[in-house]
Amino acid sequence: MFFKSNTPKSPMDYMVVGLGNPGTEYENTRHNAGFMAIDTICKELNIKPDRLKFKSICCDAVIGDKRVLFLKPTTYMNLSGEAVLAARDFYKIPNEHIIVIYDDISLEPGKLRIRQKGSHGGHNGAKSITLLTGSENFPRIKLGIGAKPHPDYDLAKWVLSKFSKEDMTALQTSLDHCLDIVTLIINGKISEAMNKYN
Repeated sequence: MFFKSNTPKSPMDYMVVGLGNPGTEYENTRHNAGFMAIDTICKELNIKPDRLKFKSICCDAVIGDKRVLFLKPTTYMNLSGEAVLAARDFYKIPNEHIIVIYDDISLEPGKLRIRQKGSHGGHNGAKSITLLTGSENFPRIKLGIGAKPHPDYDLAKWVLSKFSKEDMTALQTSLDHCLDIVTLIINGKISEAMNKYN
């Protein structure tokens, strides 16, 4: 169901934000793993992120008895917090109910790390969200994208590079788990999600 007015017809219980950069030139790049997670989840839920609001492409669905907003910020990675803040304040969603999905170079493709809260770890999207919401208390799902090929390799060039076929196959395994992880988290079972997937 898509809201057509500025007044929500029912409260939004959770927000799931996938981080990435808008534009075709960034499609299927390592830094866009969060966008890819949202697309995978929405496909499984038979919904499509096609609504422009909150500086994002978004849509919503009901999972169990919870209404969940899915967000792909169009602000570019470094300003992701602007989109999250706009949606959070509109729906009065607690920070603890904002689930953020993003890439992690410290994990190999196919590996996942779920955390209930924590520092941004140098990730610019997570840093922007932490700064603008004033909180580190939001659950996050980190998707492994692999480390730089060698220490001198430019980090920006690496995260904006395309996945190899092998790495994409490994990442897809993680993406396919994201809906189950999100469902566990919104049902208060984050420890179960961590035990199952970390």
